[in-house]
This record gives sequence, structure tokens and C-alpha cells, in this order.
Amino acid sequence: MSDHSPADKLTTEQVSNITRQTNYGTWRYQKGWKPLHIADAEGCWITDGSGKRYLDFSAQLMCVNLGHKNARVIEAIAQQARELCYVTPGYATTARARLSEKLLEVLPEGISKFFFATSGTEANEAAFKIARMVTGKNKIISRYRSYHGSTAGSLAATGDPRRWAMEPAGKMPGIFAPEVNCYDCPIKHTYPSCNIACADYLEHMIRNESDVAAVIVEPVVGTNGVLVPPPEYFPRLREICDRHGVLLIADEVMAGWGRTGKWFSVNHWNLKPDILVTAKGITTAYIPLGLCATTTRIAEYFEDHYFAHGHTYEAHPLTLGPAVATIEEMQRLKVVERAAELEPYVRAKLEVLKAKHPSVGDVRGLGLFFAVEIVKNRKTKQLFNTMRDKVEGKPLVVDQIAGKMMASGVSIQAWVSHFIIAPPLIVTKEELDLGIAALDEHLAIADALVEA
Repeated sequence: MSDHSPADKLTTEQVSNITRQTNYGTWRYQKGWKPLHIADAEGCWITDGSGKRYLDFSAQLMCVNLGHKNARVIEAIAQQARELCYVTPGYATTARARLSEKLLEVLPEGISKFFFATSGTEANEAAFKIARMVTGKNKIISRYRSYHGSTAGSLAATGDPRRWAMEPAGKMPGIFAPEVNCYDCPIKHTYPSCNIACADYLEHMIRNESDVAAVIVEPVVGTNGVLVPPPEYFPRLREICDRHGVLLIADEVMAGWGRTGKWFSVNHWNLKPDILVTAKGITTAYIPLGLCATTTRIAEYFEDHYFAHGHTYEAHPLTLGPAVATIEEMQRLKVVERAAELEPYVRAKLEVLKAKHPSVGDVRGLGLFFAVEIVKNRKTKQLFNTMRDKVEGKPLVVDQIAGKMMASGVSIQAWVSHFIIAPPLIVTKEELDLGIAALDEHLAIADALVEA
């Protein structure tokens, strides 16, 4: 029961308490959750209800690529609301046509047909259905270090522990291949010379699993460690998929929209996926929008076959107008180029941390998308915590460090054994220095726990 009248202005404490009492905190135990009240945000900074400011060093969930309060995108939201808030997806709208034209400018060559959803999760569900309809097959192969969404199909294709609570997954079981992790290869003991055995093993799976419709990959793995594949990986995977008549789905929800210094991370390898899925940065996260985009070849299939998918909020005009403004702002501010230009600066700074701190096992990334992985033992690469520790609610070393950084005025995303450095693409060098300095200071917590 609320302890205030509707006319009252809520205090920061009330906002936090009401949220805690009436809402579920996601991917966590509810006991002990006390969400921080964020009252404002601008540029690369967020402000809590007491007025304290924090550097947003991971762009929230690696999505606020243009920073907070971009005036052009905000005005596009208001303008679209004034013009047309909603019509059923069977109609054409100006916002839909304009965004489709803009997408053709920036998406990889050959991707030309679009289905608009309201999240990356929903866009992946659409990708799976399209792959199954086109191929007449059913199974989707994913990788263990992956996250593709929280609904039934996308969660079944998620390799990380967020899948575990929902297993068995009924008619949509997960089938998982080894991830591409050159720092700590999951199959190095079997194939010590490597030569991208992770790709060859995926072909072994296709040969031994009947009914494979598609392989889905995050070209640069997101939450699960910013894993960057070696140059040979994607040419080999593309060849394998083509040889076996299996579609290749690129999940660019997190790594797309300039985050890695290219419009989309597949561009680093000139990879041509059959289906590209994205969300987050497409509207700089101001409005929920997901995109499932396919090649012309897949689009042609549905000229004479029933397209059996859709939902009420598909191609919602209020989500599409701001996406046009986001792309135009990205082009005007040259943020994709900026991410590429700042990569060497960030990498050099993080390599200094690695040399200084015995707890830092690896630094990896592209553009303004980096992970700093901490380990108890550099030689064995033993982690301080495991995925099971996360699910069981055990204290994590990365969370302790992130908490100290927050107290110091820097907000950073931490996951099991690593930190994700992915600030808004408008970040300055001074802000980068500030965030990295906070991490530098509080890594002492992990250093003290390193095995001698």
C-alpha cells in the first residue's frame, strides 16, 4: 500500500521502495534488491535522486550509443507522436518507408528485407521462424558463451546460465557449439594446435545433428565477454554453412550500430549473414525497437510462400521515426569513425592495467567495446567466480569492484568474471581516463585475492 497521496512528490527513498515492493528485479534474487533511483541523465552521465552524478561507462546495457538526451532523437519521438502514434502493421507509414531507406544505406550489402519488432529477443524469435520456414528444418545451433533473449525460443538458444531455470525447453531444445575464446579456448586440450577447431567442431555438429536450419552467433560476443574471433573464423563458418545448406544468423543486438568501430561487427570480416538481427543502438535505446533483416534470396522465398509471423507492435510508427533520427545523428556526429579512432587509446590504457594488476588475465575488444577479465591465477586462468556462483547468488568479486566504482562515481557493467567497457560513442578522452582510473583503483580488491 502506498504511503503517499497522488499529489505528493515522491522522495528518492519512496521511488526505490515502491519499485522494490511492486516490481521484479531481473536476473537476481529479490531479497536485498534496493534499486538506485536515477532521476536524470545527459551526455555520458546519469544522476541519482540525491543529485550525485555517475559516469555511464557501459552505456547502460551497452545501448545508449549517442549518450543521454540527444536533442534530435528526442524531437523525433515528439514529432512522430504528433504525426502518427499507431496503425496496424498492414499499413504503410512514412516512418516505415524512411527508416527502410536509411537501413539500406548502413546495413551490410545484400541485406534488404525487414521485419520490425520491439526488442532483440523478439527479433531473434522472428529470425528462427524465418529460418525454419525457408529451410523446412527445425534445429538452431548456438554457442555456449551467448545470450539471444529471454522468450522461449531465444532463451533456448542462449548458452549462458540465464537459460538454466527454464530447462527442459520442450520442443525447442538448445544445441550448443564451443565459443570462440582465444584467451581460454574450451577445446584446446583436445586440439592443442587449434587452427580454429571451434569452427570445425561446429561442422561436426551439423553433420551429426539432423534437421539443422540455422547457426546463430554474436559476431563479437556481448555480455559473455566481448569475445573477438580470429580472422579465419568467419570465412570458415560461412563456408561450412553454405556447404551444408544451413542459414547463418548474425546477432548484432549489442555489437552493432558503431560499437566496434564499424556500422556492424560483421563488417570487420566482410561476413555476409543470411539474417541479421539487431536492436539497442538502432534508436540509441530511447525507444524499444528490434530488427530482423534478411537477404533478398530469403525475401524471394516468401513471394510464393506464406509468411507466418507478426504481432500488434510490429513496425510501430513511434519506434521507427526515432530510428531515422538516430542513424542521421550517427552520420552527422561520425560516431562510428570515432569509435574506431578511440580504440587504440582505450586498448593502450587497458594494457597498462593488465601489466600493473596481477588479477587482470585478459584485455580484449574492438572500437569502444572492451572486456577486462580478472583471474585468481594468471597461469591456470582460474576465475574468481563461475557462472554457477552467479545463479546461486554467491558474492562475486566483480560485483564488489563494480560497487566500489559506483561509490566513486563510475557505473560499469560486470558479469561473472569480467567488466564491460562500452561507454556512449560520444565519450571524451577525459571521461575515458576517469572511468579507467576508477577501475585501476579498485582492482586492488581482486589483486589481494590472487593466488601467489
